[in-house]
Amino acid sequence: MVEDPDAPRGTWLHWLVWNIPVTHRIREDDVPGDQGLNDFERVNYGGPCPPSGTHRYFFKVYALDCLLDLPRGSTRKEVDEAMSSHIIAYGDIVGIYKKRNL
Repeated sequence: MVEDPDAPRGTWLHWLVWNIPVTHRIREDDVPGDQGLNDFERVNYGGPCPPSGTHRYFFKVYALDCLLDLPRGSTRKEVDEAMSSHIIAYGDIVGIYKKRNL
């Protein structure tokens, strides 16, 4: 999942994806998993575009002991509940982005 904790209305979910096979890398326009509903109310990746200032983007990855049996378009709450007792490892990386003034 990708979140922006610096959004004006609180943490903003940019992407929710699960069931990514361990042998895959995510490449542009190729999502080898299932996607859920983000805070843009869409089922896709919503890239960074902060209204102002510098924002941090947390890319969070969870290793699970099973695949999640959830339909496309599931919510963050549904994914969190489904994976809560199946997390065996976790990692994250933070990216920083600020819109350029033209």
